[in-house]
Amino acid sequence: MIPFSILDLSPIAEGSDAATSFQRSLDLAQHGERWGYNRFWLAEHHGMPGIASAATAVLIGHVAAGTSTIRVGAGGIMLPNHSPLVIAEQFGTLASLFPGRIDLGLGRAPGSDHTTARALRRNLSSDADEFPQDVVELMDYFADSPRRQVRAIPGAGLDVPVWILGSSLFGAQLAAALGLPYAFASHFAPQMMMQAIDMYRSTFRPSKQLDKPHVMLGFNVFAADTDAQAQLLATSMQQAFVNLRTGRPGKLQPPVPGYLESLGTAERMMLDSVLSCSAIGAPATVESQLRAFVARTGADELMITSQIYDHAARLRAYEITADIRRKG
Repeated sequence: MIPFSILDLSPIAEGSDAATSFQRSLDLAQHGERWGYNRFWLAEHHGMPGIASAATAVLIGHVAAGTSTIRVGAGGIMLPNHSPLVIAEQFGTLASLFPGRIDLGLGRAPGSDHTTARALRRNLSSDADEFPQDVVELMDYFADSPRRQVRAIPGAGLDVPVWILGSSLFGAQLAAALGLPYAFASHFAPQMMMQAIDMYRSTFRPSKQLDKPHVMLGFNVFAADTDAQAQLLATSMQQAFVNLRTGRPGKLQPPVPGYLESLGTAERMMLDSVLSCSAIGAPATVESQLRAFVARTGADELMITSQIYDHAARLRAYEITADIRRKG
């Protein structure tokens, strides 16, 4: 089967704290490395009580230092929040410390609300279409012979693969035009997935980094030894989405029996939509759903995310998923 990777937001569970989340992220990465996962990515979010990965480059360094072979990277860095030069220096530093193991995924969303975005010193009046120019500028800092007078030290001449992240056609077009690998956020925004995949593949232009299209798709897995157990574990993520969409973001909550049945029609429909790219169940159930998703999309790689409250249960979900992949 195609490669599987891990997306981690370093979730902060109710009753826990960020320090514990960082320990658990490293533990998950170490297990993932042993189980054969290809990459371990962390995502930039700000002002979210249940997400500890705000200082993404720092946390990547923590995880990379505690592992030895798995690729570690950003899925992604929200580039409008940063100067391209600063990101080139950060990831040039990481690539110097951990050669051949660092990925840089770039997104154009703020990863926060407007109030938090202002606190990040973002220019909210700037045109979002500056993102393509910022990507090109950032890539130039990694070139052997940068066109710009300012150089990223470290950064220049280093091998830092750049990915474009997206949940719409914009990212697909940009990744295709620049000849970069493309990661689609189907694990929470699947509505335009097939259109984006088709556009990316049909308009892809080979580049120095990549000679043919490479599509990685986000996919939620809630796997356990029984279907009923997995469905219960999934209620933590379901609560998180409902709370976020109703303006009440918080820490990752414990599972709640009968949670779906307690929701109104609108909330159930919202969850059906945002979590449509998911597998929930015992190993055989998850295997069937994973294989169907890969067959339908033709994905080159899956980025597996599993927001489960209990750390041991979360590890078990990733172990089950790795076992499925090893079956071929």
